[in-house]
Amino acid sequence: MSELFEKSLRTLELPRVLQLLSGAAVSAEAKERALRVSPETEAEEVLRLLDQTDAARQMIGRRGAPSFSGVKPVGEALDRADRGGSLNTRELLRIADLLTAARRAKEYFNDDAAEKTAIDHLFLSLHGNRFLEDKIKRCIPDEDTIADAASPELADIRRHMRAAQAKSRQILQRIISSPSYAKVLQETIITQRDGRFVVPVKAEQKGNLPGLVHDISSSGATVFVEPMGVVQANNEYVELEAKEQKEIERILAELSAEAAAHREDIQWDYDTLVHLDLIFARGELSYKMDGVRPEIRRDGAIHLRKARHPLLDPKTAVPIDLELGEAFDTLVITGPNTGGKTVSLKTLGLLTLMTQCGLHIPAADRSAVAVYDRVLADIGDEQSIEQSLSTFSAHMTNIVGILKEADGKSLILFDELGAGTDPVEGAALAIAVIQHVRSAGAKIAATTHYAELKTFAMTTAGVENASCEFNVETLSPTYRLLIGIPGKSNAFAISRRLGLPEEVIEAAQTQMSGDSVRFEDVLTQLEAKRQALEKRDAESDRLFRQREEDARKAREFREQMERAKENARSRGEAEAKRILRDAKAAADQTFNELAELRRRQAAADSAQNINDAQAAIRAGLHQAEDRLRLEKDRPEPIPKPSRPIQKGDLVEFPGVRQPAEVISVGKDGTLQLKAGVLKMKAKAEEVRLIEDDERAARKPKTPVRSGGTRTLRAAASRELDIRGMETLEAESVVEGFLSAAVMGKLETVTIIHGKGTGALRKAVHDILRRSKAVKSFRLGVYGEGESGVTVVTMR
Repeated sequence: MSELFEKSLRTLELPRVLQLLSGAAVSAEAKERALRVSPETEAEEVLRLLDQTDAARQMIGRRGAPSFSGVKPVGEALDRADRGGSLNTRELLRIADLLTAARRAKEYFNDDAAEKTAIDHLFLSLHGNRFLEDKIKRCIPDEDTIADAASPELADIRRHMRAAQAKSRQILQRIISSPSYAKVLQETIITQRDGRFVVPVKAEQKGNLPGLVHDISSSGATVFVEPMGVVQANNEYVELEAKEQKEIERILAELSAEAAAHREDIQWDYDTLVHLDLIFARGELSYKMDGVRPEIRRDGAIHLRKARHPLLDPKTAVPIDLELGEAFDTLVITGPNTGGKTVSLKTLGLLTLMTQCGLHIPAADRSAVAVYDRVLADIGDEQSIEQSLSTFSAHMTNIVGILKEADGKSLILFDELGAGTDPVEGAALAIAVIQHVRSAGAKIAATTHYAELKTFAMTTAGVENASCEFNVETLSPTYRLLIGIPGKSNAFAISRRLGLPEEVIEAAQTQMSGDSVRFEDVLTQLEAKRQALEKRDAESDRLFRQREEDARKAREFREQMERAKENARSRGEAEAKRILRDAKAAADQTFNELAELRRRQAAADSAQNINDAQAAIRAGLHQAEDRLRLEKDRPEPIPKPSRPIQKGDLVEFPGVRQPAEVISVGKDGTLQLKAGVLKMKAKAEEVRLIEDDERAARKPKTPVRSGGTRTLRAAASRELDIRGMETLEAESVVEGFLSAAVMGKLETVTIIHGKGTGALRKAVHDILRRSKAVKSFRLGVYGEGESGVTVVTMR
């Protein structure tokens, strides 16, 4: 970077912006780096910096910036530890604070992880070391303390120290509390001298309290004596203090060695956190300035929209629109003094430099900035008495340097070009300088009062006029920059408003050349036309906005009417649907209740039939088992029936005493049989026909109790399995099962309901409690099924 470029940076006040950036940083190193930031000259590097600033601003907007409060330099301490040195508590705590900052930055990134950004790799590269961080903070709560928990040895030493100290104080307490020593003691207090516990004794009574004298008061009336009984305890305490110090030194050395072992990772975390601190400082500054990311142009063009100088109060600064390098490469800004020409020039240069530093700029969206190798400025009155340079000479010295360095990658800013000398010669020099710099390919913005430069801009391709607007009525500038319109000096108008006699003004006008008068008249007419056009444009904009507002209101009214009609239709349809839905729901509920009643009735009948069939089959099986145990020989052959088996006959299988009814006889002689609820097929030779006489003999007789009531007996099962049933279904089945058990005169029965959620078991127990046929019930024990079954004792 050349000396002239560095001088231009100061002229354009970039260091003041960097001070604001430094103020937004947290760590001392990041603050220093912020002050040393310099503009980048490669477009790719500028884009990378802007990407980082964008990412930081987005993260700050979502959840604030990460904490960098613990980021302090640790390089020297780590170097000493690496050479075998022992760090002090302050240095170790600084390392722990840095590790804490790294850990929190990683947590911040993990919590904020959304889309990928340009600074993700910095967060991901952080190491952290939670083990070392916690160990240091556990051992060193603050700079002046080593905690007992730092090591078991230290805790043990300090426990003995407290015991020795307590022992000393107990002995001294007995001495100062004893009436026999009341005349010996100067005061009944315990104090310390040279780290040992002593009592104040009157000088004339020191022989009455044997011990060691450690101090004498300034008056000599009091001696501080360590009684002999305390000496041993104090000696033990001093020895323990030495051991404590030695253990503390060992602990610090151990922690220092661990820090040295992770030296590279810790130093990397420090550098990365400082880098992130500076990036987030750029994001914070963007928020404070209400900045935006400008587009980066590679053709040297600049287009600033509603740009503000970052060092002016944003409440009073007037935004300007400024362009350069696209339709024209040179901009000549004219207008009265204090009208804002120099501020416009500085805004152009400073926002360009801020962009090249990776900063957002205070401008509107869609602003564009080009990247230049150098931004050179000649601004301000640099008259030097020491160097005997006049204003013109000082400016010309800068211009000479600019002409040497200007090239196609330069932005050149001239303030009051050619001023400070003869106007005719100054104007000619100004035009020549501009033409020379243009021939080098540089982009130029210059301010001037010379009418010749206005004419030059109007008649030269690639050169454009601009002016700072001035309100003659109020004698104050508006600070608006108008591209394409040359400015007027307004000297006569201002003088007339200030009260200069009219004859003086007329005399002055007669001194002007005809060309100058005509030129000023043309400018006056242009200004009048411009203002009239602006008024018409403003009125057109107002009418356009009013028409848009009326159209918007009409659209909203039409939409409201459509919504009202749609809502009315929707409400009618919704009401009709609700009525149909309610009617359907009522019908469905009725059908469901009927179906439930039918299902419960069918379940009850089915359960009773199944129980009857199971009881009958089990009885037949018992009979068959009995016969098998009694008969060891082959079963007797099936006797041939006296007649062909017909529909309606009763038959039985050999060894089974359960008769079955013949439902039908197939063409091939196959019999369709029914035994209770069971149906089966068999061949005629596989069953025995129960003859008519045997059938009559088997017909059961109806037993009669005293009182003439028939005793009803039914085959009933002793076990019921209701696992998998719904509660309502289970209630019906259990009630039928209990009725069958009563009719079968069973003493105990078992209901299998399973463990599950316990709902089925609870429903069964509720039925058993209500039933008058149940004497008692209990859950099964080990081997019976435990809580999955209930054993019922019948009355």
